[in-house]
Amino acid sequence: MKNVITFVMAGGKGERLMPLTRDRAKPAVPFGGIYRIIDFTLSNCINSGIRKIHVLTQYKSVSLVRHLWMGWNIFDAELGEYIDIIHPQQRVEEHWYEGTADSVYQNLYSIDMEGAPYVLVLAGDHIYKMDYSHMMAAHVETNAEVTVGVVRMPAEQAASLGVTKIDEQNRIVRFLEKPTAPPTIPGDPQHVYASMGIYLFGRQILEEELTADAKQESEHDFGKNILPNCIQNGRKVFAYLLEGREGQAAYWRDVGTIEAYHEANMDLVHVAPTFNLYDRDWPLRTFMEQHPPAKFVFAGGEDSARVGTAIDSLVSPGCIISGGKVIHSVLSPKVRVNSYAEVTDSVLMEGVDVGRHAKIKRAIIDKDVKIPPSTVIGYNPEEDRQRFFVTESGITVVAKRTELT
Repeated sequence: MKNVITFVMAGGKGERLMPLTRDRAKPAVPFGGIYRIIDFTLSNCINSGIRKIHVLTQYKSVSLVRHLWMGWNIFDAELGEYIDIIHPQQRVEEHWYEGTADSVYQNLYSIDMEGAPYVLVLAGDHIYKMDYSHMMAAHVETNAEVTVGVVRMPAEQAASLGVTKIDEQNRIVRFLEKPTAPPTIPGDPQHVYASMGIYLFGRQILEEELTADAKQESEHDFGKNILPNCIQNGRKVFAYLLEGREGQAAYWRDVGTIEAYHEANMDLVHVAPTFNLYDRDWPLRTFMEQHPPAKFVFAGGEDSARVGTAIDSLVSPGCIISGGKVIHSVLSPKVRVNSYAEVTDSVLMEGVDVGRHAKIKRAIIDKDVKIPPSTVIGYNPEEDRQRFFVTESGITVVAKRTELT
């Protein structure tokens, strides 16, 4: 993988994840207790042997950049390794990045400086495990000019995905962005081959296509413009199907909506989760401050209702479950759940303090929110909508540092 230069798209606003993205870029949103969303893509890079990475930022990137500097400053420049954070520089024209393709086009000089024959383009906002070296091997074996990572997904989700139509040789003959009538998998009308937002290009092909796109009126987007143009221009565009590691089922999630984000977090607390955080052969890296171990206090005694417990949950370091109950939930560092409180099917981010007798259900509580005693969240969506954001399915989201009374 020394011949590969990688771009990670990390500048998206993540508007469908509001209010979680009100103060941060989507790849910087906390996930799974101790991680940020971008950690999964970057961990895939490290585990695949990729050591030349450009992270392209734009929207509210302060917390993302801080996280990368503190948690990912692990490369040795003397060995030709790096993770560069590239902000919009108006290097080509006097405008900011106008799409995923434009963000790479404005940084073609980075490709020319490196001289690598292959360019890997990744999204920094998906949850999955993938060995990119296997994709690289398939790219070389098929003599492809472009290889697109695809995953088998339910057809009813196609309206929010890029969908491919593939022939018998795994060559992509059509690429449709968010189709209402998607081409399904032959013999399997319930599923489609969806794009994972992973593209491997030959360097020359990429430069030619990006330069041609830059001269046209378009959205300058890989899925909407570059890939359809490659197919129309007769380029050899092949699909690479994501497969699970060592007998595990393939897992890929676009956590671009509140529902998807909540569901993906809940996936982690199952007894045998499809996405396994504890796979020692595929370590997941992040940055963590130093915290004491999680603590569970009060064993009931004469007051049988005052027991600090967590069941089917992820509890991060620095948490104190002080006589409260946590069920099927994900707790980030420094969360405190006080006596007689109940937290169910919820995601609590760093520094959340749940007061006595409070009840929280199917909620996402962002950082540094203090829940007053006896507060009820998630049990009456109509009441919650008076104060918070609530999705159509009834997930309540309390924004970062919201002051509750």
